[in-house]
Amino acid sequence: MQFIDLTIQQDAIREELDRRIAAVLSHGQYIMGPEVKELEDVLRDYVGVRHCITVSSGTEALLISLMALGIGPGDEVITTPFTFISTAEVIALLGATPVFVDVERDTGLIDADLIEERITPRTKAIMPVSLYGQIPDMNKINEIASRHGNIPVIEDAAQSFGATYHGRRSCGVSSIGCTSFFPSKPLGCYGDGGAIFTDDDSIAEAARAIRVHGQKKRYVHEMVGVGGRMDTLQCAIVLAKWPRFAWEVERRWEIGLRYSKLLASADVPSIQPMEVRQSRTSVFAQYTVTAPDREAVRAALQAANIPTAVHYPVPVNRQPGYKGVTSDGDTPIAAWLAEHVVSLPMGPDLAVQHQDAVIATLAVACSEITSGRLAALPKVA
Repeated sequence: MQFIDLTIQQDAIREELDRRIAAVLSHGQYIMGPEVKELEDVLRDYVGVRHCITVSSGTEALLISLMALGIGPGDEVITTPFTFISTAEVIALLGATPVFVDVERDTGLIDADLIEERITPRTKAIMPVSLYGQIPDMNKINEIASRHGNIPVIEDAAQSFGATYHGRRSCGVSSIGCTSFFPSKPLGCYGDGGAIFTDDDSIAEAARAIRVHGQKKRYVHEMVGVGGRMDTLQCAIVLAKWPRFAWEVERRWEIGLRYSKLLASADVPSIQPMEVRQSRTSVFAQYTVTAPDREAVRAALQAANIPTAVHYPVPVNRQPGYKGVTSDGDTPIAAWLAEHVVSLPMGPDLAVQHQDAVIATLAVACSEITSGRLAALPKVA
C-alpha cells in the first residue's frame, strides 16, 4: 500500500499524457509555450475568476502575490502557524512579519474569530490556509478584512484545489487564491508548479510581470521580479490530467466520507477525524485524524505495512529558523495538533480493501495500545 498512489492515475491517462508531452517536444517552446495559456484559460474558467497566472510552484504563487501587493519590511501578514513552512517563509523573505492566529481544534483551519484582535495599522494582508483539502470560513474572514480597510485576503489553497465553500471553488473565494501542482496535490504535475487566481486586473498584471523578472516588455524591468514561470511541459502534464480531475474530486469526497463512516462504526473514540464544516466540501488532500499516542499508532500501522505521514509536526512559530522573525502569539491548539495529527493513505484510486485494512488495523492497534498489550499485527499486502 502506498500513501498516495500516482501509478494508477498515470496508467489511466497514459495515452493523453504521451500525446501532450510529444506535442511540447515537437514544437519546442519549453518556456511560455501554448500549453501555458491553454492551462490558464481552463483553470480560470473552472474557478470562475477573471485571471489565472501559472507560476513555478505554490510557494512562488504566494511570494508573487505578496510582491504584487507591495508588501515588504515593516508590514504584517496575519496567517496560521499550523501549515507548511512556505506560508510564513514568503512573508519573511520579503522582510514582513508573519502574525500568527491559532486554529480550530476540529479542523486545523485558522480560527476566524481570533483574527480581528491581531489586526494592527501594519496589517497589509491576511493569508488563511485551506488545510487537508478544506477551505476556512472565508465569509467571516473577508468581512473582517472589509471592515478594516479592505485588507487583501490571500487563500493559500495548495491543498484544496477543487473544494467548494458555499458553492464557490477554492481559489475564487478571496482577493487572491494560490495553489500548488506539486505531484501529491489533488491536481499535480510531475515536478513543481502553481497558479495565482484573482479578479483584480492590476494584481494580475503585476503578477504576470513579476513572474518574468519584473518585465512587461523584453529587457525592460519596471519592477523587481523573480524567475517564476511554470514550464510548458508541466502545464501539458496538468492538461493531460484535467479530463479525469472532476471524477477524482468526486472520488476523494466519497473516500473521505467512507473513512469517517468506517471510523465511526469501528468504535475507536480515541481517533478523531478532522471535521468538514457544513456548506463546504473537501478534496481530502490528506485524510487526517488525531490520536492520543501518535507514535504508537504510527508504529503499529507501519508494522502492518501501512504508511502514514504527519502534517505538520512542528508549528511555524516553534521552528528554530523563525525565532525573532514572527510576531509572538499564543497558539496552544496548533501546538496540540502538531503533537497528535496523523494522515492515513488517501487518493482517488485508494482501493476499498486497503481502506478497510487501514481502519481494521487502526482499531486493533488502538485497543492494544489502550490495554498496554501492543501485539504484532498482520501485514497488509
